[in-house]
Amino acid sequence: MKPERVPGRYIREEDLRRLPGVIEYTPTARYSYSAGQALSEFLRGLKDGRILGKLCPSCRRVLVPPRVYCEFCFTPTTEWVEVTGAGRVETAVTSYIGAARERLEKPEIIGVIRLDAPGHAENSFDFAGLFHKLCGVTEDDVKSGRVIGMRVKPRWKPVHERMGSILDIECFEPLQPREVV
Repeated sequence: MKPERVPGRYIREEDLRRLPGVIEYTPTARYSYSAGQALSEFLRGLKDGRILGKLCPSCRRVLVPPRVYCEFCFTPTTEWVEVTGAGRVETAVTSYIGAARERLEKPEIIGVIRLDAPGHAENSFDFAGLFHKLCGVTEDDVKSGRVIGMRVKPRWKPVHERMGSILDIECFEPLQPREVV
């Protein structure tokens, strides 16, 4: 289906640039972003090889990544909770596009990992989970659905390479080695 043309005169871009009063302008705006109180502490924890969340005192959810308030019950979060990093794959896809939107020669497996929160009921954990690379699994594992529900743990970068970034976790790998058939 062709898009409907709107009445008026259509001008090619090169003709538009030649009109009187049209100037070339490249914005030079610079932006600064602050991670904020909760995310800053989360990133410091990653640099130390720890995954931190915040506990909501009202609904008892553990929020990872942490937030200063619970978006489920709108209560300020209070207590920091360290989670083990072990968890379960909720969903996974095979991606042929990298983080910088480049085509990958070898695809990556990306998943949403629902982390365990020891001492808290499973349904008390924020469902959002962490979106991260999976290693030790194949495209066939994704296609067959074998990766869904798989227990995984973080594979950390060496301490001297960590920067306080989500990429301090190289990937999440299966807790149990896969059996070779």
